[in-house]
Formats: sequence, C-alpha cells, structure tokens
Amino acid sequence: MSSGRREPLTRRELLGAMTAVPLLASSVLRADDNTSSVNELEAPPQRWLTAADRNLTTDYVVHFFELPRRGTGPTTICVAPDGRLWFTESTGNRIGCMAPDGSGLIEYPLPSPESSPRIIALGSDGNIWFSEHAGNRIGRITAEGRLTEFDIPTPASQPRAIALGADGNIWFGMFAGGKIGRITPDGRITEFAIPTPDSGPRALAAGPDGNIWFSEYRASRIGRITPDGHVTEFDLPRPDSGPGDITAGPDGAMWFVELNGADGLQTDGNRIGRITMDGEVTEYPMPSRTGSPINIAVGPDRNVWYTKGDALGRVLPDGTIHEFPVGAGARAVGLTAGADRQPPDRLVNRLYFADAGNDRIGFFSFS
Repeated sequence: MSSGRREPLTRRELLGAMTAVPLLASSVLRADDNTSSVNELEAPPQRWLTAADRNLTTDYVVHFFELPRRGTGPTTICVAPDGRLWFTESTGNRIGCMAPDGSGLIEYPLPSPESSPRIIALGSDGNIWFSEHAGNRIGRITAEGRLTEFDIPTPASQPRAIALGADGNIWFGMFAGGKIGRITPDGRITEFAIPTPDSGPRALAAGPDGNIWFSEYRASRIGRITPDGHVTEFDLPRPDSGPGDITAGPDGAMWFVELNGADGLQTDGNRIGRITMDGEVTEYPMPSRTGSPINIAVGPDRNVWYTKGDALGRVLPDGTIHEFPVGAGARAVGLTAGADRQPPDRLVNRLYFADAGNDRIGFFSFS
C-alpha cells in the first residue's frame, strides 16, 4: 500500500491558477442532416431521472458547449450530485467544471505538468476522482476545486480506467502495469496482479454483483475482481477481439466495445460485446467497419450507447445497432448519462459526450 500524496493547492494558488468563463458558446446539430446552426433549439433543462421515467426518446439534435481554448482534448465526463458537469482535458492538463446550461465554466490546471488526465468518476466521499495516464497518479478534486494527487506504487503503470466500487473505494486499471488498483477515500492504494501477464487492463466498471469487471485488451479477455482481490478471467470467442471500454448494462449484464486496433496492436474488433455474470459472451457487429469505438455507457432511454469517431451508436436489447453522426471533424470519446462506471441507477435526461476533435461537450436530450 502507498499513501504517496501530493499536497493540494493552497487557496491563493488555486485562485491564481483556475480560469473562470461566465458562459460558453452553444450550438446545435441535427444528427440526420449533419448541419449546424446557432441557438436554433433550446434543450430542456437537465434533471435526474426516476424509476417512473421509462420509454424516453430523443430527436437526435446534438447540442454543443464550445470550450474557450483550442487543443484542450476533452476526454471523459461525469455528472455530480448537484448536476454540474466535470470533465478531463487530457491535452490541456486540466479538470473542467460547468453548469448544465454551459455557464460558470472553471478549468483547474493540474499541479503536475503533462499528467494527461483520462477517466473521471464520482467518489463515495462526494469528491471527483480521475486517473493521470502519463503522470502515474490518481487525482482527487473537491467541489470547491481543491486538488490532491496520489502516486501509484508501480512506476509507469499508465492508469486509465477508474470506477466507484460497491465497497466505497475507487478502483482503477493499470494498462502498462498489468494490475488492478484500489484507492480508499483517504488515499491508501492497494494493487492486485492479474493472473495473465501483460494483459493490458484497459477499462473497468462496477457490476451489479458487487464486483469490478474489466477488459484485458492484449489478452482478449474480460476479468472480474472481488472487493478482496480475487480475479476470474473469461476468454472472448476470438483471440484478437481487443476489448476496450466496459459498463454495467440495464439488463444485469456487462457490455463492452471491441476496438479496431489501438496501442500498436492489430485487433479485429468493431463489435459490441455482452457478458453475463456467469461469463456467457454474445457479440454484435457494428454497422460501420471503419474507425474504432471508444467509450460505452447506458443512456437515458436505458439502451446501451457508444462513441465512434464522428458518431454515437445505440444498441437495442436485441443487438440491433444504429449510428448517428455528431458533426464534421468530431472525435467523440467519453460518454455518460449520469454517474457512469457503476450500475445505471443514476441517470439524467441527457446523454453527454466529449468531442476531443472540436474541443466541445455535446449531448442528446431525452424526453
């Protein structure tokens, strides 16, 4: 275990470092004709969904909040209990926060340069947690913007995925380290080795069984780890599947994307996978064979959605897939409808995604 903590910024340092923007420029895009216009439609207010909110649909009008800086690389998003959006800026080395209407944007520079913040998630302590892929750290930021970083014991481990576990701890995958990590709210880290060496744990999510499920990109397996660190691995049907992002589905199974080559590995992906709690796997081919899917999440309509280049894809319970364009030059990455990386019991009426190609946050609104 390690408590490799880096002291948070002082209030004076924080106020001097952060950048506040009163209101972001907004625009909309129709996903059926791929054209955009400013202030054409106003999205319904964001709200949390209840058990009574069923059979929601969207008109596939994509709303955008443009970020003020170019080349910031917004990557993943989560929605805090107060409704604010928190997101990582991998290239800009910042954590961003704004209201659901795009107002009150604040960007917090990370204390360590070139950290490449990647995945972000809500913790059981009410704070926002994120991985620093190049910095080899796990970060924590409070609602007021107070930052703390925790060093990972394994050097150059390349932490990527991060998720809140049923045990109240944050779990993370170490892509280069070949391990799964667990960090307590006070910053104590424990590492668990994966039985298959160099498996490349790329993404993870909390399952409805109380365990953490993760993808092994290089080994073409899906893994499961219990709160006390016991690992079980499930082989996928093809040895070059390249499993990537994973999420708990609305049907009690885990859903994941299969990448079409990444990180120097040639894989035959471009599929959506589903694995039950006992390890039964089903795969669904994507309609487009070019490009590669990135992230996956449950949408407000309780269907599974994924990002892929300039499109978002929707997967129905029977495996039928339809893809919707989200704008020229888009590079849709992180996808969330609420508190992602845990079973879908906290959803808002918007499906948010980060567009790293155009430096903006987009969403579909559901009603």
